[in-house]
Amino acid sequence: MYDVDLTDAVPSARTVRVRGFGSARFPMGQNAGIIRRLHRHGIAAVCYMDSGAYESYEPDASLFPSSVIGRNTGWSGERWLDIRKGSWQRFAPIIWARLQLARSIGCDGVEPDQNNPLGNHPGFPIKRSDERAWYLKVAREAHSRGLSVGMKNGVEVLDRKLAGAFDWSLNEECFFYHECAREMPFIRAGKAVFQAEYTADWRRRGRRSPEAVRNQVCGAARSRRFSTLVKRHVPDSRFAPC
Repeated sequence: MYDVDLTDAVPSARTVRVRGFGSARFPMGQNAGIIRRLHRHGIAAVCYMDSGAYESYEPDASLFPSSVIGRNTGWSGERWLDIRKGSWQRFAPIIWARLQLARSIGCDGVEPDQNNPLGNHPGFPIKRSDERAWYLKVAREAHSRGLSVGMKNGVEVLDRKLAGAFDWSLNEECFFYHECAREMPFIRAGKAVFQAEYTADWRRRGRRSPEAVRNQVCGAARSRRFSTLVKRHVPDSRFAPC
C-alpha cells in the first residue's frame, strides 16, 4: 500500500461539480499516472485528502463559505473547518465530492486528514461528541463510495465503535506523546495500525537520528503489532522501518 496525495494524483484535468456550491477545475496533478503505475505492480493506492480542514491552495477552495473556516491548523494556508453537525450542510458536500474524485481516478482508499480539532484551538466550540460524529460520518461516506478508509489520529475519541467504522488507523507520534495504548482497539479488531514517528520532534529528547528513534520505539511497536516508520519530518521520502 502506498499513500499519495489526491490532487497530485489526478491523471488528467477535470471539472468537479458540487450541487449547490458550484464547480472546481482540477488540473492534471504533478504525480499524474501514479495510481495506474502502482496498480500495475499490484500495489494499493490510498489517496490523502483533507476532510476536516480548508486549504487555500486546493482547486475547490473557493467553494467553501467563510463561515465554516476557522483558525490556522499550523500548516501554511490550512484552516480548521467547523465540523459541528449543524454546519455540515454548509461544506460537507465539497468533502464528499473529493471522495468521489478519489473513486473516479482509481484510488483504492483514502486517508482523510485533520478531523481532530479538539485541543487545537480551531476557532469553534467543538466538543468531543462533534469530533466523534464527524469521524463516523466521514467513514460512512467513504464506504458508500467503495473506498477503504483509515482513521487519521483522533486518539482522544478513539473507541471500539470508531475502530469498527474504519478499516485501518494511521497514527502520528503516539510514542512521542505516550498515546499508543489508545490505538489498541484497532489491533483487537484485527485491523492494521500504520504509525509514524518524526525525529524533528524527538530531537528535544536527545534522539537526533532515525536510528536512535528506532532503537527507542521499535521494540514496543513490534510488540503492539504496529507497522511503524521513523521519518525525519513531514513530508519526507526517506524513512527507517521498524
